[in-house]
Amino acid sequence: MSKDPCKILLVDDEEDILLAGKLLLKQHFASVITTSDPYRIPGLLQETDFDVVLLDMNYSTGATSSKEGFHWLKQILQLSPKTQVILMTAYGDIEMAVRALKEGATDFVLKPWQNDKLLAILRTACQNKLGLKKRSAESAENNNTAYHYDGFIGVSPAMQRVYQTIDKVARTEANVLILGENGTGKEVAARALHRKSKRADNAFEKVDLGAVSETLFESELFGHAKGAFTDAKEDRIGRLEAATGGTLFLDEIGNLSHSLQAKLLTVLQSRQVVRLGTNKPRPIDIRLICATNMPVYDMVKEGAFRQDLLYRINTVEIHLPPLRERREDIKLLIEHFLRVYCEKYDRPNLGISSSTIRRLSEYHWPGNIRELDHAMERAVILCDGDELHPDDFYLAPGGAPQHSQRVEVFSENEYTLEALEKMMVQKALVKHSGNITHAAKELGITRTALYRRIEKHGL
Repeated sequence: MSKDPCKILLVDDEEDILLAGKLLLKQHFASVITTSDPYRIPGLLQETDFDVVLLDMNYSTGATSSKEGFHWLKQILQLSPKTQVILMTAYGDIEMAVRALKEGATDFVLKPWQNDKLLAILRTACQNKLGLKKRSAESAENNNTAYHYDGFIGVSPAMQRVYQTIDKVARTEANVLILGENGTGKEVAARALHRKSKRADNAFEKVDLGAVSETLFESELFGHAKGAFTDAKEDRIGRLEAATGGTLFLDEIGNLSHSLQAKLLTVLQSRQVVRLGTNKPRPIDIRLICATNMPVYDMVKEGAFRQDLLYRINTVEIHLPPLRERREDIKLLIEHFLRVYCEKYDRPNLGISSSTIRRLSEYHWPGNIRELDHAMERAVILCDGDELHPDDFYLAPGGAPQHSQRVEVFSENEYTLEALEKMMVQKALVKHSGNITHAAKELGITRTALYRRIEKHGL
């Protein structure tokens, strides 16, 4: 009988278990290594690409808490994420088994084991590892599961609706408008739409319209000919031409002025661009995705955004929920960012307390996923111990944006209209915990006008 090529590492502090395990497993698997010292695990993982690790949960004399097993489980998954880990203990219960699976274990075995059952579990784990090996890193990253969907992490009903909409819309040519607050993942959604579309093998061009000045708009989007203006030293294609055959993502489209909205609408209707300095129209073939954090429907009512342009870009709308409306996902995101930054900053032993996770899950997160990402990175860098605690994070009271917590105080000679306006906007934002609608109502201005003042004063 040919042996399974799977490579197995058995870690247990009892020599009898190691001997019995090796005698059984070497009959069925090509490579079986055993050790009674868990501190050898990092070195062994560097030497050999193990497919499966059979890991005991307790090593200290008389220990039954399984803390050591969960510690080494975490270490293994950080050092070799694709290795399948099967935990073993003589003191198991349902709660421990559930926790083991949540923390990344493939399965859970009680000692003394049943030979047939153990072999079946190991063979399944080996097949899982073989499947992972066959996937490229990119396809694994884009594995469409409820937990990890093409760049998104989340299991909440709100995110499930987003996933379903992306799946339905992606393979069509429909223009998509993505709406959501800052930091909710609008670019992630745009890239997911592109990757799932028929244009996936072609270009994905992103233009941040909030960063493009009016004077450079036409040159950036439409291109220019040599000599079209002072610094035009050579011909250059614009982003619209560069995206031909692929997807053009216009981020922050709500920031466009009326005149630029008209120029963009003309191009989208004609499907042609004319480079600056020429009069020759050039055809374009793009799939258009736009995004904004601004209240475009309010802007249409106020005359700040063209209704005909809105109709052109929003064949389908995708609304990304703020993090406070998908609290089920916060723990998953915390664990994801902790893994990322522990690896980036070489903090493999750093954990996070349950009280910290609870505190972070209760926070309002006005900056959404981007704020959580930055908070986790900062905490990992600055934490002195081996566990993150609530005081390792700066969380603004009531969940108000951190930038609005401290209202600036001006001296008497600084009481200009601009300074007073900035102070009033800050006060309103603090009073209403960053709620734009309520702050705007208190100030007696529209939401759009308040957004403009926030941008104007750098708040």
